[in-house]
Amino acid sequence: MSEREAIVRVEGLTRRFGDLTAVNSLSFDVARGELFGLVGPDGAGKTTTLRMLAGVLPPSTGDATIRGVAVAHDPERAKPFLAYMAQRFGLYEDLTVRENIDFYADLYLVPPADRPRRIERLYAFSSLGPFEDRLAGALSGGMKQKLALCCALIHEPELLLLDEPTFGVDPISRRDLWLILHGMVASGVTVIVSTSYMDEAERCDRVGLLDGGRLLALDAPANLQQRLAGELIALRTAEPRRARDLLRATPGVHRASLFGETLHVQLDAGADPALARDTIAAQGIDVRSADRIRPSLEDVFLDLVATER
Repeated sequence: MSEREAIVRVEGLTRRFGDLTAVNSLSFDVARGELFGLVGPDGAGKTTTLRMLAGVLPPSTGDATIRGVAVAHDPERAKPFLAYMAQRFGLYEDLTVRENIDFYADLYLVPPADRPRRIERLYAFSSLGPFEDRLAGALSGGMKQKLALCCALIHEPELLLLDEPTFGVDPISRRDLWLILHGMVASGVTVIVSTSYMDEAERCDRVGLLDGGRLLALDAPANLQQRLAGELIALRTAEPRRARDLLRATPGVHRASLFGETLHVQLDAGADPALARDTIAAQGIDVRSADRIRPSLEDVFLDLVATER
């Protein structure tokens, strides 16, 4: 972790639902002013972890502290410091944009004298000012997410917990939401965001890669990408699935995975970079291109999952 003060400390956090262990002994710190990502596929334990941090779901064992307050034992004392935005945030679609913000200001007991300044700031980063009289139900998906952020931020929390904030949102709105998050972090807010989009995770200061409730790795995305051993080759062929199956059975190939119609081939350390091309060409498969590439976070995740399993 960075040398900045830790605002969140997670120690052995575990949650079981009957025989299912959804979150398995997570431990990590989050620094004040950090953009921290919980990253993994559906079922990895991201939502359950955020719900425990928010104090809405008690852990089975372990605990987390927010500004020194133990969430498992005193969740109400931690809640004034944070805001939790679930995947389905509780917007009221029959209220306008401004009425939703005013409603959450009332819930959070925001002093009336402070509201104009705060709302002006929220409108500035969300660009929702011109739409303040529009019903929330008439907003696009991206605008609804921006409104949800405004409602979560009206009491100026120190910590923001976001569960899949860009799920189902168009690419332009996804970009806008991430720009907003970076702006909030620059202003001193700490953000913990969950996502299954590996390209988004690369925008975080640090990420925890989760699978099956377990923490596989924790570091800055660039550091994780540098750890991937061996050469990584992007192959484009006329028969990508047949090529993948051939390469998976080839000595010297550590992993072969499809990324759309492109095949990412991770070679063992010391293997000839031409191995992948030569192997499939020898089987009569046309090779359109074969290029060394920089590993993505998804490449790292797939490698970690294969190693763990």
